[in-house]
Amino acid sequence: MSDVNEAVVSETVISDVGETVETEAGTARVTWHRAADARLVLAVSHGAGGGIDARDLRALAAVLPAHGVSVALVEQPWRVAGKKVAPAPKTLDAGWRGIWPVVAGPGLPVISGGRSAGARVACRTALELGAAAVLALSFPLHPPGRPEKSRAAELLGAGVPTLVVQGGNDPFGKPGEFPEGRYRLVEVPSGDHGFAVPKRAEITQEQAVGVITDAVVTWVGSLG
Repeated sequence: MSDVNEAVVSETVISDVGETVETEAGTARVTWHRAADARLVLAVSHGAGGGIDARDLRALAAVLPAHGVSVALVEQPWRVAGKKVAPAPKTLDAGWRGIWPVVAGPGLPVISGGRSAGARVACRTALELGAAAVLALSFPLHPPGRPEKSRAAELLGAGVPTLVVQGGNDPFGKPGEFPEGRYRLVEVPSGDHGFAVPKRAEITQEQAVGVITDAVVTWVGSLG
């Protein structure tokens, strides 16, 4: 598993103050972590219960610019407004559509990404927005304890190269519950929905985060 070389990252990343973007769903915010010589953009948003300070999003923003990928961390309008409950899926999709011209502004292929509810948004809108690929972190395959309420159709309908990174103990869908399909799935051993691992796990928390970043670095390298 890779360690982040802080010296390299500091030379290749330019972190901007978040810029606000007006959308049909309200004011969103985009915070860039730019690669000095970018070939791709990863636009990635948070879930329904957290923000862009999630451990996986922070780690990707720190690591990917050194690999030629600028990362745009997107805060949905409800989060910017300080609300505690996410709105309906159609409102989340409207917010995502609204930020797309900003993340596509550099003229590079854009990977549409998100964690949890944000992953669902990325899958639902990928073809419509012309995403080059989808990164689905902790895809909520079903509500906890309700496997019959499957959201697999959203994942399977993404229509572009897709990477799912899923915790081995995610109550919203363990890796073994996912259907066959044209996507790649990487398991974070013992990880829950936030990729936290218990102290008794076979890997440390740092190693768990390394599984995520290593998988994404390898995958974006295959996108050409």
